[in-house]
Amino acid sequence: MSKPHLEPSEWYASVPTVYTSACMLLTDEHDRVLLVKPNYRPYWAIPGGVVEADEAPHECVAREITEELGLTVPVGELLVVDWAPPFEQRPRTMVNFLFDGGTLTNPNRIRLQVEELDAAEFFTWEDAAARMPANTATRIPAARRARKNARTVYLPADSAV
Repeated sequence: MSKPHLEPSEWYASVPTVYTSACMLLTDEHDRVLLVKPNYRPYWAIPGGVVEADEAPHECVAREITEELGLTVPVGELLVVDWAPPFEQRPRTMVNFLFDGGTLTNPNRIRLQVEELDAAEFFTWEDAAARMPANTATRIPAARRARKNARTVYLPADSAV
C-alpha cells in the first residue's frame, strides 16, 4: 500500500532549506582581486552578501556591490557555484553564486560602506585566497579557472581546486 501524498504546503514545510549568497569577482588592470574586510568578521571576503527573500542571486550581487562599494557594475557570467555544509554558527548549508564583474578600471570610484566594511583592497590571486578562510578560499582559484576556460565551476564542500 502506498503512502498518502502530503498537501503541497505540508510537503514544502518538510523540505530542507539552505541559505543563499552571491558575490562578485572584480579585478583591476593589474589582474589583482578585490576583497573587502567586513568589520564584523576577522577575515577578508569577496564583495557580496546574503540573498533576500524573493531576490535572485544576480539581483542580490548587484544590490550588494552598490551598497558596499558604491558601484554600479553589470553582473557578468556565473563563475562559481559553491556548496558549503553548516559551519561554526551557521546551522544550514550555504549555496554561493560567484559572478564575474570584470575589470574595474577606476578603483577611485569605490565608496566604502563604513557601517559594514573596514577596507577594500586589491590582492594577487594567491594573496586573496590566503586572506580568506579555508571554507571559502577555494572560490578564488576556481573563479580564475572559470574565467580562463569560460566555464562555470561547481565546488562541492570536499573539493580541492
